[in-house]
Amino acid sequence: MEKPIAIVTGSSSGFGYLTVLELAKSGFHVVATMRDRQKAGPLIEEAKKWNLDSWITIHDLDVTQEGSSRNLSLLVEKMGRVDVLVNNAGYAAGGFVEEISLEAYRNQFETNVFGVIQVTKAVLPFMRKQGRGKIINVSSISGKMAFPGLSPYVASKHAIEGWSESLRLEMKPFGVDVVLVEPGSFKTNIWSTGKQVTLSEPDSPYYSYMAGIENYLEAGEAKYGDPREVSRKIVEIAKMNKPSLRFPIGKRVKMTIFLRSFIPWKLWEKIIWKNLT
Repeated sequence: MEKPIAIVTGSSSGFGYLTVLELAKSGFHVVATMRDRQKAGPLIEEAKKWNLDSWITIHDLDVTQEGSSRNLSLLVEKMGRVDVLVNNAGYAAGGFVEEISLEAYRNQFETNVFGVIQVTKAVLPFMRKQGRGKIINVSSISGKMAFPGLSPYVASKHAIEGWSESLRLEMKPFGVDVVLVEPGSFKTNIWSTGKQVTLSEPDSPYYSYMAGIENYLEAGEAKYGDPREVSRKIVEIAKMNKPSLRFPIGKRVKMTIFLRSFIPWKLWEKIIWKNLT
């Protein structure tokens, strides 16, 4: 294939859906992967409107299943190369630590961490042999700072941040770039249908605390950013020569990360508490 090839995980909605379309518009042949092929309808219909459907390949992929990742390797081998991998698939698990089951934590890491590792390992041999490629991991501002009531999600994104740093250093000699995109709050389904919260019961000591967090998040929804901003940034990175490691994106995200890095923890703690009570 003459066009560069990109693989995007979690393509049925949100950042993944939009990134597939933006990459195809920018001249990529895109392998749009998703766990449930039946959810590909809206993506295919939108692609047809832009005459892009011939440059989008729908591929079944459950990032948590080893056999599914092996099938992805076979597809890449058949295509002959892979230029960009966008690790986007994920969801947000929340609740309070005392009330969240260990199984919920394990499930969160299976998708958000081990799923990313497994898919990346499926394409690394091809990129290494090519001597080029980009691995773009969709992290979050939650990978740089914590928030109460979201410890599974926050922990998973912190893990991806550290893992990506190590992988970037490992792949540097082979011409493969590893990049982190760190979105703030955007209007995607990760905070609605993509959210799995262990709710506190009315008699729980955390019930009023959880209500305060939910109210805070809901009050901020009107200010959430346009997710197309993130998808366009991913495309920009995909076409960039020697991109840097981190790309924070969203309203006040850079400033928030900067403040979190420099102000004392006790002051940061007061700021968070003040916003939630």
